[in-house]
Amino acid sequence: MGVLHEVLEHNSHWVAERNRPLSKKSSKRVVIFTCMDTRLVDFLEPALGLKRGDAQMIKNAGATLVDPGGGVVRSLVVAIHGLGCEEVFVIGHTDCGMGQIDEEAMRRTMIERGVPSEAIEALHPSLHEWIGGFYNPSANVERVVGLLRTNALIPANVPIHGMMFDPASGQLKLLVEGYTPAGRVSEPPIEAARFR
Repeated sequence: MGVLHEVLEHNSHWVAERNRPLSKKSSKRVVIFTCMDTRLVDFLEPALGLKRGDAQMIKNAGATLVDPGGGVVRSLVVAIHGLGCEEVFVIGHTDCGMGQIDEEAMRRTMIERGVPSEAIEALHPSLHEWIGGFYNPSANVERVVGLLRTNALIPANVPIHGMMFDPASGQLKLLVEGYTPAGRVSEPPIEAARFR
């Protein structure tokens, strides 16, 4: 039996035991943008004191913002303007795989798995930029907060906070407190945080 069939079998039993409808809107009126790392599943939310229905969740590799008008911002705009979220948490984490990405190894693996090299070369602006790797996860969080803070689609009165999470201990570290202008990153910091 493949993983898909295991999931479907589990789901049929799980659904039979639960049936509690919730609102689409976040009860805490917060949207979290974080990494897709598997160590955060069923760990980040409890560490934040959140349960099902408390927060909107947006995830991608490394909690990076590669395209300031792309899918992450689109989801934040929907969460803020369509679902009533009033605060944004950008949460990176220590030991992030995006801080260790080897672009050339990824390129080779993609080609070995049948991805045409022309498709890789067509990525805009490049595979390197499209991946969005970084050296320093904390600097990436500050950079993302800065980019979001200056995005015209996100109202200036929406606090955008930046934090680091330790996937081993569950400890949070505040990097950017968005309640006061002094706590905000006003410009995208340290471009050196990105891989070159």
